[in-house]
Amino acid sequence: MAEIKKESPHPEPTPNLWARLRTFTPARIGLGRVGGSLPTRALLDFDLAHARARDAVHATFDAETLARNLREGGFGAPTIVASQALSRMEYLLRPDLGRALDPASRQRLQAQSEQTTAPTIALVIADGLSAIAAARHALPLLRQLHAGSGTPLADHWKSVRIIVANHARVALGDEIGQILHAQVVIVLIGERPGLTSPDSLGIYLTWAPRIGRTDAERNCISNVRPKGLPYPQAAKRLEYLLSEAHRRQLSGVGLKDDSEGFPDPRLENKT
Repeated sequence: MAEIKKESPHPEPTPNLWARLRTFTPARIGLGRVGGSLPTRALLDFDLAHARARDAVHATFDAETLARNLREGGFGAPTIVASQALSRMEYLLRPDLGRALDPASRQRLQAQSEQTTAPTIALVIADGLSAIAAARHALPLLRQLHAGSGTPLADHWKSVRIIVANHARVALGDEIGQILHAQVVIVLIGERPGLTSPDSLGIYLTWAPRIGRTDAERNCISNVRPKGLPYPQAAKRLEYLLSEAHRRQLSGVGLKDDSEGFPDPRLENKT
């Protein structure tokens, strides 16, 4: 007579495969459910992330403090400018105003342009849609860019003009670069916050900046932050794009990011 196998009163738990997958991504996957709703912890985490993203969009940009930190960090005295948006709310509701300098800022830059030599690079640090991104990541990224000798940006560092822009959109850099007669403009700007990244910094490079440039004429490096694209990798990509922009006299869709094959001088001759 065949022996009847009894089921254990304490069966082995089923492995939680979703928990393992969640270790590889910040995306909200396999959250589970309680009836027709999310578990309480997942719902509270979502609400917290949404609140952080909303706060980042409405955060005030402290341009004076950033400019002071840049001076103390050895990056010279940056010029502070503002767009035509008079408030954060107007900036959010009227994107067009964030793409143009206010009259006082335009006059200030025009006076500087008449009194000094045109820079090779106009480097604009702007609040964008996340002021905390610019406040947290712009200076560490500049330190990374400035650290290595022999890199494309370091070769031009003496001819870099730094501008700190309030209530700015990416295209504001076009007008700034045009007024200063810069060969290229680099805009470091807070990106639109996401539910996992309220402080992502974007980098936009435009060759021969002028009013009317389109997004197709720029190159973008996004999600720059320690938990996204780390500073060393972002610096390497920017140095590659800048080097190729100068060599080929262009930016945008005609300039591809092939930085994986681009040597990093900071890593050469080191054991």
